[in-house]
Amino acid sequence: MQADRKLTRNLSPLGAWAFSIGTSIGWGSLVVTSNTYLAQAGPLGSTIGMIIGGLIMLIIAANYGYLMNVFPDAGGAYHYASEILGHDHGFLTAWFLSLTYLAILWANATSIPLFARYFLGDIFKVGRLYTLFGYDVYLGEALLSIAALLVVALLCSRHKGALAHAMIAMAIVFTAGIVVCFAVAFTGCKGNISAGYVPGSSSLSQVVRIAVISPWAFIGFENISHGTEELRFKSTRLYRVLFISVIITTALYIFVTLLSVTTYPGEYRSWLDYIQNREHLNGLKGLPAFYAANRYMGSTGVTLLMLVLLSLIITSLIGNITALSRLFYALGRDSILPARFGKLNDHSLPANAIALIVGFSTLFPFLGRTAIGWIVDVTTIGATLIYGLVSASAMKLARERRDVKERWLGIAGLVLMVFFGIYTLVPNLYTSSTMARESYFFFIVWSVLGFMYFRRMLRVDKAQRFGKSIVVWIALFSLVLFVSLVYLCQSIMEATSAGMRNIEQFYINNHSGIQEGFVLEQLGRIRRITGTNVTAVVALIALSLYVLISNFRMINERAATSELQLGVVREIASRDALTGVKSRHAYQEKERELDEQIANHTISAFGIVVCDLNGLKLINDEFGHKAGDERIRQASRLICELFSHSPVYRNGGDEFVAVLTGRDYEDRESLMQALHDRSTANIESGGVVVSGGLAVFDPKTDARLRPVFDRADAAMYREKQALKAMGAQTR
Repeated sequence: MQADRKLTRNLSPLGAWAFSIGTSIGWGSLVVTSNTYLAQAGPLGSTIGMIIGGLIMLIIAANYGYLMNVFPDAGGAYHYASEILGHDHGFLTAWFLSLTYLAILWANATSIPLFARYFLGDIFKVGRLYTLFGYDVYLGEALLSIAALLVVALLCSRHKGALAHAMIAMAIVFTAGIVVCFAVAFTGCKGNISAGYVPGSSSLSQVVRIAVISPWAFIGFENISHGTEELRFKSTRLYRVLFISVIITTALYIFVTLLSVTTYPGEYRSWLDYIQNREHLNGLKGLPAFYAANRYMGSTGVTLLMLVLLSLIITSLIGNITALSRLFYALGRDSILPARFGKLNDHSLPANAIALIVGFSTLFPFLGRTAIGWIVDVTTIGATLIYGLVSASAMKLARERRDVKERWLGIAGLVLMVFFGIYTLVPNLYTSSTMARESYFFFIVWSVLGFMYFRRMLRVDKAQRFGKSIVVWIALFSLVLFVSLVYLCQSIMEATSAGMRNIEQFYINNHSGIQEGFVLEQLGRIRRITGTNVTAVVALIALSLYVLISNFRMINERAATSELQLGVVREIASRDALTGVKSRHAYQEKERELDEQIANHTISAFGIVVCDLNGLKLINDEFGHKAGDERIRQASRLICELFSHSPVYRNGGDEFVAVLTGRDYEDRESLMQALHDRSTANIESGGVVVSGGLAVFDPKTDARLRPVFDRADAAMYREKQALKAMGAQTR
């Protein structure tokens, strides 16, 4: 591997579209859509909500397009946030962006065994390992997921051009397949859609609920922002690619949703009854879209949707691994990850980054789909956070560049994401959550791990890029506290509800009166569950607070060390190496200080003494520069001895300046006379002869220091001529 190798430019507009749409749509669009959209808002509420969500994502796409034109580098949102908002924001963006892509990758990798269950039977359900969170984990299915990851990783590490063509082909397959199935089903539908919304809540709330999860539904559409170094077309066309991708993605989600309710088994009274009982069904009945395709197109429809689903899974795996590898490649180049992940192989691909992604991901098939589902739910918060930071970056950049339209698009995106974030979290304090409570717990854990990894960054950050924005980490800690409150509320509500159901079921089954022992047992169970959750959350909060404070301490120590080093540098710069008195640089600083005091009328009395060593050139010529240096030191000692209460500066080769205040200023005349007398005596003895001139600041006429210095300098030359007349050596 060569450090100077670059990513090759071979991605066409069609390839960019395929990566964008292929990453944003996956297994969930055909399988999970029923309980994500239909069960919450019905076909009409889902359609309107998705249209609104699509329009909102066009704003986010515009912000991405603007930033990609200005920063055509690998890393996407991480790179934009680092360059515009600061490296702390960039780290936070990368941390949650990594989780978001990884979660979607894991969800699609572990969906392959489910695909096999539905269409191939139980051939991979071998080697049962354990049951985790109610899900049976089989060795055969875990190995199938790992094998799929390894194959895709190998292809992503070697065959970039072929992958782009494969992505295009599969994107066309699933787009055309969904459109065909929807068109056939919709034309053959005989009015089975009886109600547009789910009973029990307002239509507006259902529409808003679907629109708010649009960041989760579209995450990955910005895939190409991580690979702008690989485009072989003008970056000005990027927004057009994203625009088309968002429009088609929205349409496909709507088509699948409506396809799923065009028909339902005869034993159910309505599509709602069918959807609400879907999880208890097996075979095609458990997949509403496939059931509809079979109803209207027979085995041809099922085969077509099987190809669609397989294409969706594979493109999602390729797209997420590609996006993650470019993100990790950028992090490696910036030393957030070890440098080896920022290198390319002989195919100009980040093979080390791909190996890290897949190596880490091979652990997660052993967690089971339930746990991965909780992790995927966290992407609702993560995607909202990422798109908010991208919008903030676009807003700030546009303000600096005075791009009015782009600034307003950035503001709109930021406001919408803030609203989405509040809507997602705040209602859950009072009502049941759209996310499992375990997802909130995982968000807390991931955030704490982020604090800890950031501590590592502070240790190795020699360039001191990080730790500049304390507000970022206080905001994240505040979010952790808030999410912890939500998690505890959900835990208490679930434990209480479970206890009440147990009590109710007990009395239904036993028809007996109140039994205090059973009630107390349920209350004890609620207390134990609540206590366990409180202990876990408090421990995580305490750990994050400890790491946060430790990070702040490290930042302060680093700042103090830097200040000390800067002070040492300043001290070195302010001292003359030959004589030990203050340097010319220090005198310039003093001049600026005095000019400011004169302007502010905070100083009224001081004097300037300009001194010059007589005969230095003659000594250098006859006895050498070492003798000349010694004579300069003698002159410095004489001046410092006389003006012992004033700062003395070496202002040039043989010129010194003293700034007289206090006692020296009061005794200035006698001190100048002493300097004259010592120099006169040294003419006869061969000692050092120093010419000195004094000038006093006049607040009525002197607007700055320079006129005072000039008068002192003129007085010094008069003294030099007087000493010369007495026999002193001169140049």
